[in-house]
Amino acid sequence: MSQTRTTRRWRGVVAISLVAMTIGVVANRPDVLLVSLLGVVYATYPRLTSPPEPSLAIERALSDEDPDHGDPVEVTVTVTNTGDRPLPDLRLVDGVPEMLTVTDGMARHGASLRAGGSTTFSYTVEAKRGTHPFDPATVVSRDLSGEHEVETTVAASTEIDCTQGIEGVTARSQTLARSGQVVSDTGGSGVEFHRTREYQRGDPLNRIDWNRYARTGDLSTTEFRTEQAASVVCLVDARPAAYRARPDQPHAVALCTSAAEQLVGAFAADRNQVGVAAFYDDLVWHPVGMGPTHRASIQRLLTTHEAFSSKEPDETPDTTELLADLRHRLTERTQVVLLSPLCDDDIVETARRLEEYGHAVTVVTPDVTGDETVGQRLASVQRAARIRTLRGAGIPTSEWRSDEPLEAALATQGARVHSRGVPA
Repeated sequence: MSQTRTTRRWRGVVAISLVAMTIGVVANRPDVLLVSLLGVVYATYPRLTSPPEPSLAIERALSDEDPDHGDPVEVTVTVTNTGDRPLPDLRLVDGVPEMLTVTDGMARHGASLRAGGSTTFSYTVEAKRGTHPFDPATVVSRDLSGEHEVETTVAASTEIDCTQGIEGVTARSQTLARSGQVVSDTGGSGVEFHRTREYQRGDPLNRIDWNRYARTGDLSTTEFRTEQAASVVCLVDARPAAYRARPDQPHAVALCTSAAEQLVGAFAADRNQVGVAAFYDDLVWHPVGMGPTHRASIQRLLTTHEAFSSKEPDETPDTTELLADLRHRLTERTQVVLLSPLCDDDIVETARRLEEYGHAVTVVTPDVTGDETVGQRLASVQRAARIRTLRGAGIPTSEWRSDEPLEAALATQGARVHSRGVPA
């Protein structure tokens, strides 16, 4: 969608020309009168021209489309004038993803393009965990006089995929009766020793404890902990209270969305069923499932829905109603990974009630508090108290700083649940 504006660049010239014309007539100065007429010509010219009609195409080339966290990625942008009129004054700002930071060069450019001409510029961003689609570039085009300008956007499908490499993250032991990679409390054929029991007819020979039989003459069968799949919902706190940020840093909702993208990929890679939800102005819901098509559907939701963008909801929702709606959609053995900055007590109560209702809850909380003002220090103390409350209720809670990879936060926050789960 384009927007046409008048810059009124020549407004001052008109005033000066009228003053000069008056002086020239009164003082009988032909030279001053001539200067004033020249000013009138300059002021009149823009009114005889029409606004530009930019027709542009944009292409982005990435030096690495799936980098590791922290890697530099060079973005090369080529803009082409596909119209039949020249564009004498073109200014462009590229749509850098909100979570990424430009570390070298500038994501803006100015040029003059003839019909069919192109211009190219480059800049470098630092890759961070998650999938980062580029927004459309914003373009401002002015005519030759500079009096008229048209602002529009030009889109190109480009994204940086930095979701690979997160390891050691699986669900808690609340599982489904299906093969997976979460170590359960039930015995069977698996990889971790569980117990020995009396031999029963039909037990596999390779599970008989032959050492014990050699010592005692009694037949016994060895059981191992089975690995089963989990049903997990990643719940993003996108209420107005969660839209907080440190200076020059992404806000907490963007961080939670990035964490959700990474965890969905990690859970899906371990053959778990996974879904996504968000507390926004209403409950945003994507049911659990598995498979490439299902994961792509979740990715589209995380990329396109306004709950996962920078748009803050207009009103604060009733958290109790959102929880009731969520509980209605969760199956009995579905667990929840809550992603929240823990900016109020309502979300803590939500986590506790979900745990009490029988849904295993794990909390991942990005730290967006500061210590520069009294208010920031108070918010930090309150957040620390909420974390202690959650851990006191037996809910594993991992703190995550925005300047570190998510897996580093998970790996350093304590013992893993059942040796394989999300760190507490």
